[in-house]
Amino acid sequence: MIDADPTTEIRVKVADYAVGRDEQTLITIGLGSCVAIALYDPRTRIGGLAHTLLPSESMARDRSNPAKFPASAVVTLLAEMTRLGADARRVRAKLVGGASMFANLLPAGGINIGDRNVAAARQALEANRVPVVAEDVGSDHGRSVHFHLDDGRVEVRSLKKGNRVL
Repeated sequence: MIDADPTTEIRVKVADYAVGRDEQTLITIGLGSCVAIALYDPRTRIGGLAHTLLPSESMARDRSNPAKFPASAVVTLLAEMTRLGADARRVRAKLVGGASMFANLLPAGGINIGDRNVAAARQALEANRVPVVAEDVGSDHGRSVHFHLDDGRVEVRSLKKGNRVL
C-alpha cells in the first residue's frame, strides 16, 4: 500500500509495506520472528514501514512480493519514499522484531529465523547506505509498532515487556 489520507493510521500486514508522510501513523502488529524496518527522512517527514517475513528469497517459493524479504523491501521503501520527495542520503532506519518465539523447541544449534531476519535487515540497510539509529530486536517476545511520521518516533508495544519509544 502506498500513500493514503494524510490524517490516518495505515495498517501494514505481514509481508507488506506502506509509505506516508506528516501526520500519518504506520502500524504493524504481531511481530514475532518477523522484522519491521522503519525508514525516515526527518526533513521531509516521509517514512516507510515494511513487515518482512523471511531473511532471503531462497527460503520461499513465491518471490514476487518485495515486502517479504529485507533486501527487496529496503530498495522498495527507498524508491517509494524518494518518489514522495525524501532524500535517500538523509534516511535513517529503526528495526523492531526478530524474536525467537519458540527457542525452547529448536534443536541444539537449530536455525533461529528471528536472528536471521535481523541480520538480513541490517545487511540490506548497509548495502543501501542507510544507518540504523535504534532497534528493539531479539529476545523471546512479540511486538507491535506504531511509527509516527510527524516526528519519526517508533512506539514499540509488547504485552510481555511493556512499551518503549525508539
